Amino acid sequence: MGFVADTPTQSEIPIVNGGTGGGFWPDIDPQHCRSVMRLDQSITPERLRDALVNAMLAINLDNAVWGAQQQVDGHATLADVSDQQLDEKNVNVSLYQRAVYCRAKADLLERYADYDSTGSGNQRADQLNASVDDYRRQSINAIGHLTGSATTGAVLL
Repeated sequence: MGFVADTPTQSEIPIVNGGTGGGFWPDIDPQHCRSVMRLDQSITPERLRDALVNAMLAINLDNAVWGAQQQVDGHATLADVSDQQLDEKNVNVSLYQRAVYCRAKADLLERYADYDSTGSGNQRADQLNASVDDYRRQSINAIGHLTGSATTGAVLL
């Protein structure tokens, strides 16, 4: 029988999005993000929270006009904009979470590449840069689907 070291997970409190009275954009659960984005405990709760808050801030600001229009149209929350469900979860909330999670992970990967940029780290950094771009693209696509914005592809010749 072997010994398996297990790092106990710390409790990570959901991030309230919009103050104590609630807001248009949904709250984000760092533990859920950690689970679905495969972020282990080497990413401290403080670093993950910081990345998520910054991702939420950027996405909320980038889409403030769209969100405000939805509220003018009578939708108190993002979940109210559409009642479409998938896996018993509101599709709009799922898209927002995906956008936030992917943006946060891209930022974390980018910081990791900056941290480990010596010797063998340079090769690893090149691999991480591709992942950073992939996660940023996924975040942008999720918001595009959410807001109905067209996503544009470009080919450089």
